[in-house]
Amino acid sequence: MISAPFHLAGERLLLDPAGALFWPAQRLLVLADLHLEKGSHFAARGQLVPPYDTRETLARLQPLLRRFAPAHLLFLGDSFHDAGGPSRLSAPDRQALAALLAGREVTWVLGNHDPVPPEGLPGAAVDELKLGPLTFRHEGRPGNAAGFELSGHFHPKAALETRCGPVERPCFLADARRVMLPAFGAYTGGLAITAPPIAALFPRGGRAFLLGRDRLYSAATGPMRQLASAAAGRMAAIGAT
Repeated sequence: MISAPFHLAGERLLLDPAGALFWPAQRLLVLADLHLEKGSHFAARGQLVPPYDTRETLARLQPLLRRFAPAHLLFLGDSFHDAGGPSRLSAPDRQALAALLAGREVTWVLGNHDPVPPEGLPGAAVDELKLGPLTFRHEGRPGNAAGFELSGHFHPKAALETRCGPVERPCFLADARRVMLPAFGAYTGGLAITAPPIAALFPRGGRAFLLGRDRLYSAATGPMRQLASAAAGRMAAIGAT
């Protein structure tokens, strides 16, 4: 696989086609929105789906650990689909996850789906993490006050025109101040980068890096000020009700 270099706040980051971000200077591997045990969450509510999402997601993580050999694993929230997810891990999946985490520093950023630390798993749980000039959080914050930010939460996806028509893929979305990561989990959908919640974070546009099998496909988004303004108007209307 060919990772794409991206510089943020003077730091060299690698965007990987598997949907993870690696910071070589810190030996830090960052992943967002695994949503482990989403299948068992729905099964408990009578919506039966194949119960293999955790196994598939962990299998996707394994080659990244071999390739980058990170000293620190950072999960940007919604690592489990709900607070009870860790307790529903099957014995083989729990063993596999423990093996992947062993010998590394592990940080769990808390998300809206998993607002409490994952019980029985190693690592520290935080609301956000600041390392050097970069801040890692689950949901991005608009404006320069957010600092140089890396986030997840919105599962960004984008479409790229080809000779056979548009191809839609999960993507990284980045500008001079932030990087939004795609969802890493096997059972995760996506939100178009033109949707108002994402546009509000990128009013001047940015660059989308669509995930391919072995490489990323990059395209400029263009300004999204109008979409951002529409989102702000809707949020103001909600706050007034």
